Amino acid sequence: MAHYDLIVIGAGSGGVRAARVAAAHGAKVAIAEEHRVGGTCVIRGCVPKKLLVYGAHFAEDLNDAAMFGWDVPQTSFNWPVLRDNMLAEVGRLEGLYEQTMANHDVTIFHERAELVGPNEIRLASGSSHTARIICVATGASPLMPEIPGVEHAISSNEVFHLNELPKRIVIAGGGYIANEFAGIFHQFGAHVTIVNRSDAILRGYDEQLRDRLLQISLAKGIDFKFNSTFNAIERQEDGSLKIDMHGCDDISADQVLFASGRRPNVAGLGLDAAGVVLGDNGEIKVDADNRTNVASIYAIGDVTDRVQLTPVAIREGQAFADSVFGGKPTRVDYNCIPSAVFSHPPLAGVGMTESEARNKLGSVRIYTSDFRPMKNVLAGRNERSLYKLVVDETTDEVVGVHMIGPDAPELLQVAAIAVKAKLKKADFDATVALHPSMAEELVLMR
Repeated sequence: MAHYDLIVIGAGSGGVRAARVAAAHGAKVAIAEEHRVGGTCVIRGCVPKKLLVYGAHFAEDLNDAAMFGWDVPQTSFNWPVLRDNMLAEVGRLEGLYEQTMANHDVTIFHERAELVGPNEIRLASGSSHTARIICVATGASPLMPEIPGVEHAISSNEVFHLNELPKRIVIAGGGYIANEFAGIFHQFGAHVTIVNRSDAILRGYDEQLRDRLLQISLAKGIDFKFNSTFNAIERQEDGSLKIDMHGCDDISADQVLFASGRRPNVAGLGLDAAGVVLGDNGEIKVDADNRTNVASIYAIGDVTDRVQLTPVAIREGQAFADSVFGGKPTRVDYNCIPSAVFSHPPLAGVGMTESEARNKLGSVRIYTSDFRPMKNVLAGRNERSLYKLVVDETTDEVVGVHMIGPDAPELLQVAAIAVKAKLKKADFDATVALHPSMAEELVLMR
């Protein structure tokens, strides 16, 4: 039995950061991972998905190129080439993560770990190890419905490994994962149907942006079935799927992708044995310092179900390691967290939406810029962008920035600094515009 200062269960972005920083502070650290080092983001989430988004954008870019003078020969898309190159990049990043651990003398257990007490874990191979502190960073997994035939469907974990592209795909969910893959598969030539159990997409984002994305998606030919749920999925003799629906007509498709929520990975972790308390949704309950009700056990990232975003998990891992092993008490500030949906076109937001600001502040001013990007004008596409500032009328502080349009996430990162710094609308107005650019709209709204 080996004794450590810290054992981390789960080698995703948050767990790796916690392990690396703790080791840099001089702690003896081990990390256990039953799948692949890198976790959801690197292996089966935001990184490979963003690579697919890049690949999908070429469909529109190649079509637009003719209006810019390029004679583009007939093109065709080869899914296996993109898939294999994407997976190779994922493998490369996994290797870098492992190298980072090795450089900091972090021991990696490539197997499942379970808690057997407040200071002890047992590995799948049977060996046990103790630590002064244990940090659980096991993330979350896609939810799959309990319906007949669900084995014929896939989740966002399997979508990156498809042997071939479906001609017709049904995507369940109205959140960012569903809308991102809807845009990806549509650009790759599939007929896409989004099935949502409610009557709205992207809850939590500004209503004007949500409505704009819906209108653009409909114009592109993506179908939406609202207030609808799945009864059953049946494989037909020709290999297609017959989907028995409630709330809309039955659907025939070649693939069904469920992207309707994620559940904290706590099953079989031995949390009961260690006395760790869980919340109503199965999440590990922690305080502002990421500590559970058991003094020696902490938890970070998606398994706590606070804000399921990779940068947040990384911040939590950093704060945990600095506080516990670095002598630098640190807490994560969950205000003004920017987020983006890499849809087609992408949207992004930070701070309060218009409705949130009106409910909380009462008196607000709203500034919008609704325009057609220069590139779209020459390309002959009518797709319009929308930028929006939400301003506290009493203080003139910009409390929210929301954008939909090309490169919106890239622009929003800088805007998020302005919101975080509590800059005023007058500061935006006093800034000289960078022309010609889409970003200049942020300082020209009057």
